[in-house]
Amino acid sequence: MIRQTLEDLKKVRPNDLIIVVDDGSKDGSYQRACMEGVHLLRHIVNLGQGAALQTGIDYAKKMGCKYVVTFDSDGQHCAEDIEGFIEILRKDEADIVLCSRFLGKAENIPTLKKYFLKIAALVERVMTGISLTDTHNGFRAINVAKFPDFVITQNRMSHASEIIDLIKRLKMRYVERPCTIRYSDYSLSKGQSMMNSLNIVVEYILAKVIK
Repeated sequence: MIRQTLEDLKKVRPNDLIIVVDDGSKDGSYQRACMEGVHLLRHIVNLGQGAALQTGIDYAKKMGCKYVVTFDSDGQHCAEDIEGFIEILRKDEADIVLCSRFLGKAENIPTLKKYFLKIAALVERVMTGISLTDTHNGFRAINVAKFPDFVITQNRMSHASEIIDLIKRLKMRYVERPCTIRYSDYSLSKGQSMMNSLNIVVEYILAKVIK
């Protein structure tokens, strides 16, 4: 799906800087992502989604970008939703805009996954005091120029919880915005299993308790 995702982005956002971070893939994704107008970065070894996001954010900062939108490569997100996120940052109505599939649409979402995500949002609310309807969503827009200390240190999937902690620690103004998430057999197969997702939540709770 990476090539189709990039073609959609280039069509809808022709003037944006598009950065792809290939996290040590071995399935030909790197070759498919080699497209004119795309800045393609590569980790020699797999480090995890959190590390890939931070690599992309660091590169965007070096290129002078004020805003960064994180966007999954598996076709779940809609490029048409991006403008609404950026407009909130432009108007200085928030410092970070978070996508919520539960305020918008979650097409073909498995029932078990839906309820697990709702429980995860409740856990995050209890642990951080940050009230969100959707905490494990890869689609967000961040004012990185205003918050140079927004740095992800969790290399793997627990970065999603770390981002909520960063919002609280850096006192970022946040808002959720409805978006559309389109689940397919492919995106579900590439996503986190329920057991891995549960491990992430447990790991996050233990880290907070030990801390």
